[in-house]
Amino acid sequence: MLVSNHADPPILICADLQVEYLTPGRRHVILDGDAVTARCLELLTLWRDNLWPVMHLKRIAQAAWFNPASRLTDWIAETKPQPGEMTFEHPLPSAYSSARFVDYMSNIRNVRCVLIGFSLDETILATAVEGFHRSHRYQLVGDAVACRQPGTGDAVAYKHAMVNVLGNFATVQSGAELIRTSGAVAV
Repeated sequence: MLVSNHADPPILICADLQVEYLTPGRRHVILDGDAVTARCLELLTLWRDNLWPVMHLKRIAQAAWFNPASRLTDWIAETKPQPGEMTFEHPLPSAYSSARFVDYMSNIRNVRCVLIGFSLDETILATAVEGFHRSHRYQLVGDAVACRQPGTGDAVAYKHAMVNVLGNFATVQSGAELIRTSGAVAV
């Protein structure tokens, strides 16, 4: 049962859980992708078992490096959206670049969202910041998010810095803590 002061359960937003991010040799490969994917699956299972709302975001950029016909843009098999789960494709980093996403988010009350997935330094950051400015409440699951290897520097320090920045726009919590509290959102 959802342990929260709010009537509606939070929406789990799975950001860019696409094959490209786990494919060795690709520009956007995530080094700790398997561990993050496992944590995302735990949370996705919790939401699905409780029949709470799940939303999937998929980046469909039009940049020269992006080939929408490629199989690399497919969902990771285990995280593929199931019937009844919402999907939104977005061309720019923020999910709010999708008109359908904007319409959906502006028409629900008590907007509370839990962010997990890839593109921490792009999709997740841009969506949380834009949502913050629209008075939407976001929570980031710190161990269920990842970003690509930076061009220079330490990947762990880069991720830590990104999570710290996001803490200005969203509540940050660990996956274990979120699971222990049965999905309660402290925002």
